[in-house]
Amino acid sequence: MRPAHIALAALVAAVWGVNFVVIEIGLGHFPPLLFSALRFLAAALPAVFLVGRPKVAWKWILGVGLVLGVAKFGLLFIGMDLGAPAGLSSLVLQVQAVFTALFAFALLGERPGGVKAAGMAIALAGIAVAAVDEGTSGPLAGFLLVIGAAVCWGVSNVLTRKASPPDALNFMVWVSAVPVLPLLALSLLVEGPERDLAALRGLDWAGLGVIAYVAWAVTVFGFGAWGWLLRRYPASSVAPFSLLVPVFGMSAAALFLGEGISGPRWCAAALLVGGVALTSLWRGSPSPVPPAATPAEREAGPPDPLPGDGPSAGLSDGPSGRPSGARSGAPSGGPASGR
Repeated sequence: MRPAHIALAALVAAVWGVNFVVIEIGLGHFPPLLFSALRFLAAALPAVFLVGRPKVAWKWILGVGLVLGVAKFGLLFIGMDLGAPAGLSSLVLQVQAVFTALFAFALLGERPGGVKAAGMAIALAGIAVAAVDEGTSGPLAGFLLVIGAAVCWGVSNVLTRKASPPDALNFMVWVSAVPVLPLLALSLLVEGPERDLAALRGLDWAGLGVIAYVAWAVTVFGFGAWGWLLRRYPASSVAPFSLLVPVFGMSAAALFLGEGISGPRWCAAALLVGGVALTSLWRGSPSPVPPAATPAEREAGPPDPLPGDGPSAGLSDGPSGRPSGARSGAPSGGPASGR
């Protein structure tokens, strides 16, 4: 990769990592479900009028929008509102790469090899260490909701894999339009109209800045730049940069929020990042080159495609578990996340 493009990939990881601190600040201005709804509203408008018509079937846009936008971000924002630390949340969400691999195996029949299975076990061990540490020093309920958000992210990754969007930015903008009304309805039911109206009446420049950051910097710039890089370089060159997200997230939380990083949390971080790296980056041995076809085989034409062949075949996950989009331009790695 060119130095300027390496700097761009690192910048995206930094934007995504700092996002967890921005979410923490935003939760001081808005109830979590309303905050999530406003984030997607700002990401979708006016962009939906600029990116053109959706380039995949509506069922995939609706499916990813509900699972990623409503379930994943709803659980993440509520979990952080209940006290899950920003730095720890940026780290724990990376386990979605493990859930993506598990769901891809269960639903798509994509069997992980021995090295990936070992990486999944190592990452889950890191989650166990983090859970024990959080259970003794912080609110376990918020931690478990962040784990639930990672599970939902894994499901949305598999749905995105099936959708194979040819334009990552177009897909994310239309997906962002889906959660707005469901999240607003849930906010009115769960958080109450009085609390929502009080937050909107008290909207100030800090609140507007938080919404602008999570909507435009994280979603529009982050996913747009990530997809741009993936259209120019192999996913294996771009995806490792998403492993920097928890590094930036934990560092920013320590710097701006004063969050301490305990010994067990460092251990959990090492296990999680190492396990996710094995799960997401290991490609295995290259496939043998098939022998040249005989003249008779060439005359007969190409064989019928195997089940799963075609533009959507071959899930190749980045470190955050999103499909690499090497064929389609879909974003890979980006621990979406709290993006």
